[in-house]
Amino acid sequence: MKKKIFGGIIFVALISAALTLGLVCLLLGLNSSNALDLGRFFVALRFIEGNYVQEVERRQLIDGAISGMVNSLGDPHSIYLAPQLYSQLRAETSGAFGGIGVYMGFKNGGVQVMSVIPDSPGQKAGLMAGDEILAVDGQPVEEISPAEVALKIRGEIGTPVELLIHREGAEDMTYNLTRENIHVKTVAGKMIDDRLGYIKISNFSENTGDEFKSTLEELQSAGMKGFILDMRQNPGGVITSCIEIAKELVPAGTIASVIKRDGDKEVYESELPAAKFPIVILIDRNSASAAELLSGALQDTKAALVVGETSYGKGSVQTLIPMAHEDGLKLTIAKYYTPSGKCIDGVGITPDVEIKSPVSSHPMYDLNLDAEDDPQLAKAEELLTHQVDAGKILFDDNFWTNSAP
Repeated sequence: MKKKIFGGIIFVALISAALTLGLVCLLLGLNSSNALDLGRFFVALRFIEGNYVQEVERRQLIDGAISGMVNSLGDPHSIYLAPQLYSQLRAETSGAFGGIGVYMGFKNGGVQVMSVIPDSPGQKAGLMAGDEILAVDGQPVEEISPAEVALKIRGEIGTPVELLIHREGAEDMTYNLTRENIHVKTVAGKMIDDRLGYIKISNFSENTGDEFKSTLEELQSAGMKGFILDMRQNPGGVITSCIEIAKELVPAGTIASVIKRDGDKEVYESELPAAKFPIVILIDRNSASAAELLSGALQDTKAALVVGETSYGKGSVQTLIPMAHEDGLKLTIAKYYTPSGKCIDGVGITPDVEIKSPVSSHPMYDLNLDAEDDPQLAKAEELLTHQVDAGKILFDDNFWTNSAP
């Protein structure tokens, strides 16, 4: 008797799924192979809806199916965003969000702290760039997608979050933090002396382009003849802001190319007649995404020299797709290429002069850096001074051989 009942349930589920499938295939013009795969989905959906031990909402099942599809890609930068996560991501890119004041990077299945905002809960608790996050509120990071880890750390202001942290050379440690309102000013600058300027870009938000132009104008008014562009610990962000800045610095021609799977190519170009200033860029292993795009554009067009460490290597482009229920989909849709045609995804930007340096030697927003304690900054000042003295950007191989440490 039980076998008959179970068989009847299966039969009803199959008939229901077949009718639904037939209608969908008719509307979408699917072939028989695609229809069979779609049929498997609808059979599972209808069977779960009708027979799971507890009642379950269809929207919950659809959300889970979409999330599963994205997770199956194996791409840490693609993620299904439930309403709360979608809202948090939009708030972050606008430059103001609730969280602990750290930026995340995803590589080799792990989640790493790439930079820490001064006076944030993260800095006050003692978190450092390079720390690896093992668990959030007791949940191991391997149980959820890497991108979701960073979003789960953000939340309502005043609420607690617990992180299990691994730091090289130390025992794993639990940190208890309280979320705060984080407002990020992404660009700061100063004059090093009467000729040399210093500009720090901490990340790229929607306002970064305007902040950079304002800072550049202030330093020009102060007599700047060349500047150091510090993008160490810069995790990237909004690429359109990066392009805005590149148009102020990169000589006329290609800034970057974005190529999709079907070969569709979008080329960003500069109309700047010529480079305005000698520039030396500082990058490190935590410089990623838009920071790498800008560094690569300036390096390839010989508009700047690059000093530091090989960068992170994120050369993929994500788009944010709003969906029907205040949720969204963050999906990798393309890779970007430098003006010379190089894709840095998984490779990074190789500096012209490589100098290793402790992460702690270049805090994210500190304008009071001392070249005596920062070998990367010291070399940048030396190279920039040499160029300003010469009145041009120098790319002489003999110069590199004689001056690089």
